[in-house]
Amino acid sequence: MDKRIKKIDHAVERQARDQFFEAVQRGEMSFAEGVRQIRKLSKLTQPEFAKHRGISLGSLRQIESGTGNPQVETLNKIGEVFGLEAGFVTKRKRGEG
Repeated sequence: MDKRIKKIDHAVERQARDQFFEAVQRGEMSFAEGVRQIRKLSKLTQPEFAKHRGISLGSLRQIESGTGNPQVETLNKIGEVFGLEAGFVTKRKRGEG
């Protein structure tokens, strides 16, 4: 049995998703952090998530590490699972977040 499979607490999952969306709305999360959080909230490993979203594992790893330069199409594939798409946000000032 997969050791990652645990009893699901839907209230805890909903709270984690709500906190994710609130952080996104406030601009408190870097893109790399956001992608990593989406994947973790989806309860998938990097290889599983990359396959699920139709992107290469190498691209996902680069994006999550903050070293990637993904195309908008790739960004939209990642965000689509949470109803998100690539767009402009207010830039964080140095020293924030």
